[in-house]
Amino acid sequence: MSINNAIGPSFGANGRIQISLKRKPYFSNAIPLPAFAPSYLAPPAEPGHVSTMDRSLLDAESIAMALRAPEGRSSDYDLDPEMRPPGVTGLRPASVLIPLLERGPQLAVVLTRRAARLAHHPGQVAFPGGKQDPGDADAMAAALREAEEEIGLPPSSVRVLGALPPHETVTSFRVTPFVGLVAGPFTPRIERGEVDEIFEAPLGFLLDPANLQVHGRRWHGRWRQYYAIPYGPHYIWGATARMLKSLSDGLAP
Repeated sequence: MSINNAIGPSFGANGRIQISLKRKPYFSNAIPLPAFAPSYLAPPAEPGHVSTMDRSLLDAESIAMALRAPEGRSSDYDLDPEMRPPGVTGLRPASVLIPLLERGPQLAVVLTRRAARLAHHPGQVAFPGGKQDPGDADAMAAALREAEEEIGLPPSSVRVLGALPPHETVTSFRVTPFVGLVAGPFTPRIERGEVDEIFEAPLGFLLDPANLQVHGRRWHGRWRQYYAIPYGPHYIWGATARMLKSLSDGLAP
């Protein structure tokens, strides 16, 4: 995709990538404490979700086993099925990668904030990914290619653990999410044409139902509901939050 000026990361005394306050945030694994007040009614915890007491499920092998047989699918219209336009066909294929980093005994997720100039979902928190191109062998190849283009993650450094059920977006994409474990050190390289920021969030926090909320806004003149996971200064919502919910559901004992 488009090429723009890249800004390299800075390193702290412990060798980890950190944010420099003298320039635009680039990448941080110094995970901030969640600081937010729910702005809408949080949904009740559903039976079978991963909770803070089930962190033993959050390892690569458990995730790979849970993804062996993904069932069903998800949609941006899950909370408002009556808002789905009638006769929707011909969804465009796309895919994303949910990159997992080993941070001591825990796993962290790499997320991006999409560039404000993009036509689809500008400025939103997302996983690296995009539409499937004719040259891609399959959906997984597209996800790996996009991750390399957007955040500089080499496909050879990713162990793909499996795929989540496909997700339908309001922008008429059928997105296949792949979960991958990043092997070894990873130095991100931001693609400014597509991404404004890269950051990490702990997988345990993102999959905990206590942090999953339902928010609402006016959309096309109607009140629309969507899933949201506020995390510090980052607002994770819409398709990204719904895919994380699917991962939590798949890990349910």
